[in-house]
Amino acid sequence: EVQFVESGGGLVQAGGSLRVSCAASGFLFDDHAIGWFRQAPGKEREGVSCMSSSDGSTFYANSVKGRFTISSDNAKKTVYLQMNSLKPEDTAVYYCAVLRYGSAWCRPTYTLDPWGQGTLVTVSS
Repeated sequence: EVQFVESGGGLVQAGGSLRVSCAASGFLFDDHAIGWFRQAPGKEREGVSCMSSSDGSTFYANSVKGRFTISSDNAKKTVYLQMNSLKPEDTAVYYCAVLRYGSAWCRPTYTLDPWGQGTLVTVSS
């Protein structure tokens, strides 16, 4: 069964860095794009960064460009999100999910179920 396990979240100060991980299982990892999404309190879930595991093509939301970097280890079937220069507005639960299409389709609308449990990132000011 498709499963995602997110980890690495925590409490950090503004300007700090954090790396979250997403361990995937139950599907052909190399055949699908995978994305990071987040949901802040009272806000809609949004796409943060997505990539195609096969060719490494990536997409970044404008709000995180230059600060976040997505990467993957295909052997470990794990996707990472390195978050630098964190801001309080980055506070959210971060999720990973399979995309229906390529990395450019980095919106929740284009993901497939199931979602993981998410990992909470809290950035203090």
